[in-house]
Amino acid sequence: MIKSMTGFGRCEAVCRNRRITVEIKSVNHRYLDINIRMPKNLNLFEGAIRSLLKEYMERGKADVFILCEDDTGENISLKYNEALAAQYLSHARSMAGQFGIENDLRVSTLSRFPEVFTMEEERPDEDELWAELEKAVRGAAERFVENRAAEGERLMADLLDKLDGMVSYVDFIEERYPEILAEYRMRLTEKVKELFADRQMDEARIAAEVTLFADKICVDEETVRLRSHIRGMKEALQAGGGIGRKLDFIAQEMNREANTILSKTNDLKVSGVGIDLKTDIEKVREQIQNIE
Repeated sequence: MIKSMTGFGRCEAVCRNRRITVEIKSVNHRYLDINIRMPKNLNLFEGAIRSLLKEYMERGKADVFILCEDDTGENISLKYNEALAAQYLSHARSMAGQFGIENDLRVSTLSRFPEVFTMEEERPDEDELWAELEKAVRGAAERFVENRAAEGERLMADLLDKLDGMVSYVDFIEERYPEILAEYRMRLTEKVKELFADRQMDEARIAAEVTLFADKICVDEETVRLRSHIRGMKEALQAGGGIGRKLDFIAQEMNREANTILSKTNDLKVSGVGIDLKTDIEKVREQIQNIE
């Protein structure tokens, strides 16, 4: 199975009063680059999240969005600072005695003094929170991989189709080669007859010229290597796994062989097919950039 580097996955985990939502989306990248956006209270789990995600991806630029919502607010509590309230009250009595004024301090007034009552968010149990977070992250990662795999299947089908087309181009070039030699020999023979109409034609010399021409335009090595590269790419696709870099290297080698064929030929038909071959190789290289 091959996987695309483009994918999306989402999962929502609800436990008691907490809802955790995780979304993962990715695009092409030469290496693995994970960018995580999440609430500050989850920052302590960043390393664990990265390690977990590496189980599901090898390459690609992945953006991870994590949202943690508390539906009831039960983790917020009201704290009463009794010692501070006693100090406020003590100072108020001292002021009343010192200045000879009535101490009219009431509970309702005292309760509004700074830090007498405070709202505090209780820290959740880390093990419990991680269990919920891990569930959501794994769920999103699994859907993300499924999405990547489905796109990978479509990529593989398209690549195999293009590779089959390349085989037909190589077949044409190999079949055309004897025809080019025959046509060259015929043209050479006719030209010699025109130039030396009153002399005997030297068949050995013509054969030697044809042999030299054959060596010059011979692309046997290039077509053999092209077939080998096409076969190797098909095998790699069928084997699956993290093969993106390997396929990119094979495509570069295929492009090199196509360039050599084009540089050697002076035949319009072979040139046309060679250009089509190069065009398909470039299309394959573009598609390969999206394979993990």
